[in-house]
Amino acid sequence: MILQSMKMAWKQLKTSKMRSFLTMLGIIIGVSSVILLVSLGKGVTEQVNSQMGDLGSNLVTVMNSSTNPNDKFTYDDVMKYKNIDGVKSVSPEISGQVKATYDYKSKDLKVVGTNEQYKDARGLKLDSGRFLLPIDVEYGQKVAVIGPNVASDLFGFSNAIGEYVRIDGMPYKVVGVLKEKGNSMMGSSDDQIFIPLSAAQRMLKDTNVRTLYVETDTADDVDRVVNTLESRLSIQFDYTASDSSSGETAPYQVINQQEILSAFNTISSTLTTALGAIAGISLVVGGIGIMNIMLVSVSERTREIGIRKALGAKKRDILTQFLIESIVISVVGGLIGIAIGVSGALAFSSFAGIASGIAASTIIGAFLFSMLIGVVFGIMPANKASKLRPIDALRSE
Repeated sequence: MILQSMKMAWKQLKTSKMRSFLTMLGIIIGVSSVILLVSLGKGVTEQVNSQMGDLGSNLVTVMNSSTNPNDKFTYDDVMKYKNIDGVKSVSPEISGQVKATYDYKSKDLKVVGTNEQYKDARGLKLDSGRFLLPIDVEYGQKVAVIGPNVASDLFGFSNAIGEYVRIDGMPYKVVGVLKEKGNSMMGSSDDQIFIPLSAAQRMLKDTNVRTLYVETDTADDVDRVVNTLESRLSIQFDYTASDSSSGETAPYQVINQQEILSAFNTISSTLTTALGAIAGISLVVGGIGIMNIMLVSVSERTREIGIRKALGAKKRDILTQFLIESIVISVVGGLIGIAIGVSGALAFSSFAGIASGIAASTIIGAFLFSMLIGVVFGIMPANKASKLRPIDALRSE
């Protein structure tokens, strides 16, 4: 009986193709929107987690945000933090905008002054050559490690190793080229030049280290190192608990990467859920459309219902027939919505260069919800059809 009802429902769909399509349009939009928005939300989360994961969960960033010229981080000051128990490496950073020139080609970019431990702390990888060495920082050697985009723009297909690039007019020997890393939340290294910290201080005429990366031995050491850093910084910057209670902003920031990642995942999960719920509203609207069209269908097929009842069809047979028709409409609409949603998510992820984030649970959930919509909003029209008296149904025009 169910199989026969499904055949009748499919035949009814093919008889009124345009009306059937308009009926299931709300379901199509709802299912595709849920899959697309939830998948993109998960894709962005996966992308950020991957980028942050490249840096490791044991990285702590210290930033000097003081406007007082006396509150300075010197190289010797920050390197003392390497003596903290649990600290693996300390990488100071100063940066500025410069113009790099090679032959007739030039490029405005960011120069970063740092030390040899910066590469591991920031997850950088070499494509050729070497990174900075301790002797480069100690003697302020005029050597440079360049990002892949810089190498491509200035040197084209030529080997950049051993060549000299002029940075703000000063010649620097290229000793290394990095592998492509792409954009991340902390900026892209592909368009940057890395030189020894001491050389950068002379070039930028600034000895103040604004940013410091502290890498711990393990992720378990992060909290202890953060507490120690904050204690030392409060003494160095003369920032007391009374200053904090009075609302005065600390002249420094200690950023725990684990906390950033956890906070981002919480916000991302909330936004993804909210977007999915908003998209799900269109499914409810689609269900109302199904109910309205099914009520019209009952009115149009009153004589058919009367004939079937006169020939022995029971109330549950009529109820099953119209309920299955409603479910078939929602299922077909759900399948079309899945195809559109998955295709849209794949296309957008390919265009934006992020993970698609398509999950089987999202697809199955959206499909089952569309079926549920068909059942819920199909009950009323089906119930109305099943309660028609045969004599009344046969009298209708």
